[in-house]
Amino acid sequence: MPLLATPRLHLRRFRPEDAAVLAAYRSVPDVARYQGWSAPVGEEEARLLVREFAAVDPEAPGWFQYAVEERATGALIGDVGVRLDENGMQADLGFTLAPAAQGRGYATEAVRAVLGDLFERRGLHRVSAVCDARNTASARLLERVGFRREGLRPAFTWLKGEWTDDVLYGLLADWWRG
Repeated sequence: MPLLATPRLHLRRFRPEDAAVLAAYRSVPDVARYQGWSAPVGEEEARLLVREFAAVDPEAPGWFQYAVEERATGALIGDVGVRLDENGMQADLGFTLAPAAQGRGYATEAVRAVLGDLFERRGLHRVSAVCDARNTASARLLERVGFRREGLRPAFTWLKGEWTDDVLYGLLADWWRG
């Protein structure tokens, strides 16, 4: 059973059979470029990740990773991560999509479903996101779903051998509803 559903997607827990696909899309250099992991991601590492993802309670503080599955094919096409704060009223958001699924509105649809659940069902006050300033596609997605740019931290993150600028985004429940 999916945890969340949209017209084209199921957002569900990861399953053991997802490991090979997770390894494949997280091993694409352009997918990993702005992420905290480095490509390639081996299948054993992916198996461990899938086990960790599947064991987490989505309602508990900490990170939960939704597997994003295309309903028509049942194919895993990406993931959306939510880090629920200890206070239960705010969260951080991140997302990754396989190259073949990009540019088709799937990430927007998945992120909207997660935000709807966080704000409407769970009553969160705020969701935040941070992206590399060079990652214009992710910035556009965040703005498309209602996030507001709140700031820029120049040369803030040391990532893959270089200092990167972080763009800070926030979305309040009132903005989501408005």
